[in-house]
Amino acid sequence: MHVIIAGCGRVGAYAAAALSRDGHSVAVVDREERAFRRLPRNFGGSTICGIAYDREVLEAAGITRADAFVSVTNGDNTNIVSARVAKEIYRVPIVVSRIYDPQRAEIYRGFGITTFAPTIWGAGQVTEMVTSGQMGRELSLGNGEVEMLPVCVPEHLVGKPVTALKVPGEIEVGAIVRMGKAMIPVSGTAFEERDQLHVLVHQTAVEKFQKMMGLK
Repeated sequence: MHVIIAGCGRVGAYAAAALSRDGHSVAVVDREERAFRRLPRNFGGSTICGIAYDREVLEAAGITRADAFVSVTNGDNTNIVSARVAKEIYRVPIVVSRIYDPQRAEIYRGFGITTFAPTIWGAGQVTEMVTSGQMGRELSLGNGEVEMLPVCVPEHLVGKPVTALKVPGEIEVGAIVRMGKAMIPVSGTAFEERDQLHVLVHQTAVEKFQKMMGLK
């Protein structure tokens, strides 16, 4: 599938790299040329410098043949305008937008645009929304003290043991989905490319988890 990602911040760059690794055609749009430095050196997609809702920019990115459009810039207005252009003018089947204001998010869902909040597992949600057409799965336990977060394995953890992403009592990999099959890892399990992780994270360890994932 061909995916356009508007915004090459941490979430956009991470999602673009993950989708490209999975064999999808990816085009990344950002108004700042330097933003593309966040992409890995081996990124196989294309980059277009310009405003995310500019039709010439979108058409250069391949919007007329896009299967999915993801807007994850730093501004709600840019995200929703570009998402609506993709949905209503170019009829892109899957449109996902990051919206910081939860009240506005409810409104835009009425336009058929899938929205998500800028959480630490945003990139993992984006890839699942695009590839499955559904919201990323999320499980909150108790009163929210512990959450299970779906994320793609980052490049720097590939080949390392599952214990590299473990902090006793704070962070634990509950399951790995590999080539469509789920498994419960043991201490000797090593991460592989394209692994989808479901990680249990205590609310007090959110920042620590961000750093371990390379998101901060």
